[in-house]
Amino acid sequence: MKVRGTWRAATALALAVVLAGASPLEAYLKLGFSQDPDQVLRWGPGTIRYFVGDRDLPGVSGEAFRQAVGRAFASWEAVPTATATFDEVGFTGLSPLSEDGVTTVGFEDLFDFDERVLAVTSLLTRTGSGEIIEADIAFNAAVAWSTDGQGGFDVESIAVHEIGHLLGLGHSAIGETELRPTGGRRVIASETAMFPIAFSSGSTEGRLLQADDRAGVSDLYPTPEFQQATGSISGRVQKGGASVVGAHVVAFNLQTEDLVGSFTVGGDGRFVVAGLPPGPYLLRVEPLDDADPDSFFDDVAAVDVEFRVGFASRIVTVRAGADAAVDLEVVSK
Repeated sequence: MKVRGTWRAATALALAVVLAGASPLEAYLKLGFSQDPDQVLRWGPGTIRYFVGDRDLPGVSGEAFRQAVGRAFASWEAVPTATATFDEVGFTGLSPLSEDGVTTVGFEDLFDFDERVLAVTSLLTRTGSGEIIEADIAFNAAVAWSTDGQGGFDVESIAVHEIGHLLGLGHSAIGETELRPTGGRRVIASETAMFPIAFSSGSTEGRLLQADDRAGVSDLYPTPEFQQATGSISGRVQKGGASVVGAHVVAFNLQTEDLVGSFTVGGDGRFVVAGLPPGPYLLRVEPLDDADPDSFFDDVAAVDVEFRVGFASRIVTVRAGADAAVDLEVVSK
């Protein structure tokens, strides 16, 4: 089975970004089978080995590209509550979109996406198990790139995002955009590397992983201590007694000011915000207005965006190894 995830330039208009259906009851979105929403995509045990394309582009040598990609992989590997590890095998001249059982990160000319798509991650998985056996990341060679934050889109920032897809993470909605007068959206704030729209050319803000990213990769590849040291918030989102699909639920830690998000992805309107350090949380629910629903869900028609922002009626206390149950009621716009 093949799955693709993309990242768009901030100037991009609404594009069809087809990700597999997310697993219900988990924080952030994980990639999974649309025909089996209880199954998610992840690598099996062991180190993920990858090759780097040896191609030079104006302003970015093959060696500079390799170093930027290596730093991006190192950022994910440095998450202390996750077990994902990586090993760069070396340079290759192979296309990053070849289905050859080899994981490759590189530039690609034969780019069959809109020209405003910056990069795409293609996953090859075992049908039935969801185990990822190959993940290629193709950077659009027609885009101006840089590794020093000058003169083009930042390779390291985009690589951090795409490696999230490589690991099995979908998009996060913890970010804010505004419409440009000339069309498209501009990112004005983002608290996650997995937001589906990139910062502007020249920005390096996407290099840093945030709390939502760390919770996501730790849930997919947890250390033995992760679940014991963290808790969760779960419940249902309803509107007039009916379940709400596609609602974005965000837990705000009142002590650290960290944000971790979740979605209601099942027909019963249930959500779980997992991987939360113990402490007091403000719980907010909102529709997917700032980013297109099709950046998050296959079945866009099922996503409800016709409700007002709401909050839990109380501060939610999360305890290690425990779940706090909170139901949320929203009202129509």
